[in-house]
This record gives sequence, C-alpha cells and structure tokens, in this order.
Amino acid sequence: MRWRRLGARRHDLHRTDAQEHLAAARERMVREQIEARGLDDPELLAAFRHVPRHLFVEGVGAYDDRALPLSSGQTISQPYIVAAMTDTARPPTGWQGAKVLEIGTGSGYQAAILAQLGAQVTSIERHAELSEEASGRLIAAGYPQVRLLVGDGTLGDPLDAPWDVVLVTAGGPSVPQPLLEQLSPDGGRLVMPIGTREGQTITLFERHGDEVVTRNLERVVFVPLIGEYGFGEE
Repeated sequence: MRWRRLGARRHDLHRTDAQEHLAAARERMVREQIEARGLDDPELLAAFRHVPRHLFVEGVGAYDDRALPLSSGQTISQPYIVAAMTDTARPPTGWQGAKVLEIGTGSGYQAAILAQLGAQVTSIERHAELSEEASGRLIAAGYPQVRLLVGDGTLGDPLDAPWDVVLVTAGGPSVPQPLLEQLSPDGGRLVMPIGTREGQTITLFERHGDEVVTRNLERVVFVPLIGEYGFGEE
C-alpha cells in the first residue's frame, strides 16, 4: 500500500509539473506574441491565458508563433492572428451574450476563445471529420456549449440570424452575400480575409442598417474558403 501511495504521488507531481510548464508556455505566448504586438485588451488577454491551446493542435509546438497543420489539409492560425481577428470583431456592446457565427471550425480553438469571452458561438465546418474532432477537443477543454454544424459556411446559418459577429477563418475572393445579409443591422461586425488563394487582407465589414462600412487591416495567408460564395474546389 505504501508503494502505491508513493507511485500515485509521483504521478501527481509529474502531472503538476506538466501543467505548470504548459501554463508558462501560454503566458509567454500572450506576453511575447500578442501583448508585445499592441493588443492589450485585458478581457482578450485573459481568454488567451485561459484556453489550453495545446488541446487543439496535433503534436508539439502548440504555443509557437506560427500556423500549424491540422487534418483535412487545414491549419490552425498563429496565436497573434487569432487574437487580432478576435479583437477586431469585438461587438460594440461586448462579448457577453453576443451571437457569433464562425465560418471554418478547424480545430475549434477560435470557437473556444470566443466562448471563453462569453459569446454564444455557432461554428460551421465543411469537413465532417474535422468538425467531429473539434467537438471532442472543445468538450475536453471545457466548452461543450459551442454549437457545431457541417456544411457550406458561405451560406451561413439563416435560421439563427441575425448575428452580432461573423468571423470567417478562411480566405475568399469577396465577402459572401448571405453572410452580410445575416449580419445584425445594428452595428454587426464581419471579419474575413479577402483576396486570392495566395494571399489576403483581413477586412472588417460593419453593418449599420443597409449601409456597410469596410476597413482593411493586415496581410495574411489563410486556407481558401470553399463554397458557393467562395473559391471552387481545385
């Protein structure tokens, strides 16, 4: 019995060391990759400190300053880009209770960040197997409330519109008209990379009634947005 107790204690110490190592890596990620680049919203930074990014990636390097590959030929964006798009998309009344539609679930990390901020998140993924993997990761990370759908994200989710925020995590040639139509007319925000398959510019669309104001942000390279209102299959 004594040997078993010591073994259990040794296991607990190992687990604690691993958790502390991951927490330290997450803190460095926030300080060096996000805060150092000018994003200083305390609510945003707290969400990135809390969400365990390592649960949403394959293999090592979860907290590296780079995009990482996922299954189905998709990627998880580098932490700064996730933070920058989230910061840009912040609704005027704040995240708590905001209705958010994400196009491109990927690993589920962006959805977890939004849920941690207090948003009601629906995420659409065209790859059924990727959506299923994301579901398991979100549950393991403590975000079972995220609603996942499989289908053509360029069509949006009209049944639950209007959306306070639409966040598109793939690059398209132009903003899909259905997504603009489903955006709340009371200051709803849509953030999406717009451009070619080779490169895009993160663009903010803000809707006020029938008027849509746009603002270009930084250059990026995302996987292509495939669908009726995106790029075609290669």
